[in-house]
Amino acid sequence: MKEKALLPSAVYGSDYMSEQRKEINYVLACIIEFSRKYNITIKQAFDYLFQYKAIEFLKENYDIEHTLSLDDALDDMVLICQNNGGNLEYDF
Repeated sequence: MKEKALLPSAVYGSDYMSEQRKEINYVLACIIEFSRKYNITIKQAFDYLFQYKAIEFLKENYDIEHTLSLDDALDDMVLICQNNGGNLEYDF
């Protein structure tokens, strides 16, 4: 008899997917707002934030960052990028 593949929600419960989905949506919202604030494409924003570790920061600190305003989160992202060699004036 062929076994069915278990979906994450079947293994971890339905809250697992909803929490993961919330984190994904939050990171995506931050990327989009970053692109708007600095007048760059969403792809440029993603590439920059990924390269300079801001996306990693958001994922690791989601529990705290999602309680802040988007402006505060964007300020944190800029600082993380600068601490990892990013420079908005020269990178675009």
